[in-house]
Amino acid sequence: MRTPIIAGNWKMYKTVAEGRELVAGLLAGLGQVADREVVVCPPYTALYAIGEQVAGTPITLGAQEVFSESQGAFTGAVAPQMLRDVGCTYVIVGHSERRQIFGDTDATVNRKLRAALDFSLRPIMCVGESKPQRDSGQAEAIVTGQVRAGLVDVTATQLLNVVLAYEPIWAIGTGDTATAADAQAMHAAIRATLAELYGDAVAQTVRIQYGGSVKPDNVDELMSQTDIDGALVGGASLKADSFLRIIHFQ
Repeated sequence: MRTPIIAGNWKMYKTVAEGRELVAGLLAGLGQVADREVVVCPPYTALYAIGEQVAGTPITLGAQEVFSESQGAFTGAVAPQMLRDVGCTYVIVGHSERRQIFGDTDATVNRKLRAALDFSLRPIMCVGESKPQRDSGQAEAIVTGQVRAGLVDVTATQLLNVVLAYEPIWAIGTGDTATAADAQAMHAAIRATLAELYGDAVAQTVRIQYGGSVKPDNVDELMSQTDIDGALVGGASLKADSFLRIIHFQ
């Protein structure tokens, strides 16, 4: 049985004070969540403060990005062990905004993912297709290709600490959402790819999140799908009431 994982990606929002206020609201309304995992991913500047705030609570800390080297003359970069040092358990790699705006490729995503694993961080690796790719019938090939490339040289044992997140690029921050059936179909294709690479027994243990305009009014239907094991939430994770509703999906 895969434990659902709900992660909030705050992107470039929230000062330390604002982040603390948000987490206080989450903790006040969280209640018992033993059957699901909750993660918040603040910007770098708030990681230490939020890490202290969530320590010993049901909320786990994640980062939004990591560099592939452990140290060196890389101005502006943050190494995986630095994230561990401030309390991170998870780190997002390969988000479409990193790929589109900052030039991340499948190869650099793979290097970041393996670096994270080397320092006992659990990567949330994002994959997803653009609207033109979907309209031209390439969506499944693009997404499964990203899965294969991102997991190069990752062992079956390491894969147990990896979460995949399917985020159709055309649905991120747009208000558009893949239908539950479309999302399930892509999640099933991703799991089938994992089965080809690692065997079905391993593939059945990997959690695959859906991301892309997840909201309180669509989370229940999405989470009812066989191969959808959680949500990577953007805008709706920035307000305690909406994120709590998503966390407490039915």
